[in-house]
Amino acid sequence: MIEPKDKNLITRIRQKLAGTLFYIDDEDEPTDECVHFYFVADRDGQEVICDCVLYTLRLHHEGEMHEEAEVRASEKFEEYLKAKDSESASQEEEIGMMMAEILLELEEEEAIKVQEHLELDYENPVGLGVDAGLNVPVISNEVITRFITEFRAGTLKLDEALYSFQISTDFE
Repeated sequence: MIEPKDKNLITRIRQKLAGTLFYIDDEDEPTDECVHFYFVADRDGQEVICDCVLYTLRLHHEGEMHEEAEVRASEKFEEYLKAKDSESASQEEEIGMMMAEILLELEEEEAIKVQEHLELDYENPVGLGVDAGLNVPVISNEVITRFITEFRAGTLKLDEALYSFQISTDFE
């Protein structure tokens, strides 16, 4: 059973959800590739507010690439993490160049692969946290509506194929 924790927030969200399928969080600016929204679903016979972040696989892949590049850069450049907070512009530039090189290597190797996924957080303050990455070019109202409909019906099918995306255009 999901126990909501923040009753005031839940009340505000329910008011904004009145008569709509979903409500886009006005504190997070939605992008074409990532939207934070709320919707109501039934879980274990109980109505629950779902706090959802839905994003494209391309965006997820980019995040995973940057995370791996940071790990590799910290291994190659021992002071990388310390320098992140330093004022040294030359060190920042050097690290930036190293990160760009590592990102290009990861891309060439297709070292990072991602797949559609759904993660549920039962400790979310409003009820159920939902984090999902979908292989779509944009997160549109149609994509959100289809996701909610399938999630509610228990018919959400995730593509298990692994994908890699190109990001090198960011560095040219």
